[in-house]
Amino acid sequence: MEQPEDIQKYLYQMHGILQAALPDVQERISWSMPTYWNQHNIVHFAGFKKHIGFYPGPQAIEMFEERLKEYKTSKGAIQFPYNKPLPAELITEIAKWCNDTGNHA
Repeated sequence: MEQPEDIQKYLYQMHGILQAALPDVQERISWSMPTYWNQHNIVHFAGFKKHIGFYPGPQAIEMFEERLKEYKTSKGAIQFPYNKPLPAELITEIAKWCNDTGNHA
């Protein structure tokens, strides 16, 4: 199902952030979500009604806990609401950390 235009801009922005952060990995679709892969799934994301769900896994949530306090997190997922700018630097750091350490969704 195609997302509304205002949500699409956030999804394209998230895609661009992850492409820049992980230029040498493959992009796939897993569980109907864009997935970044390098010998294993690294991170996924999906658009929802009020937020983007970003799935770096539970170890990443724990590692970046202090910087994620303003976002809802649960079971390896982070919710980035559409009414706030995407934290590009934080997303980049999390994606790179997941790829570099092998901790992943």
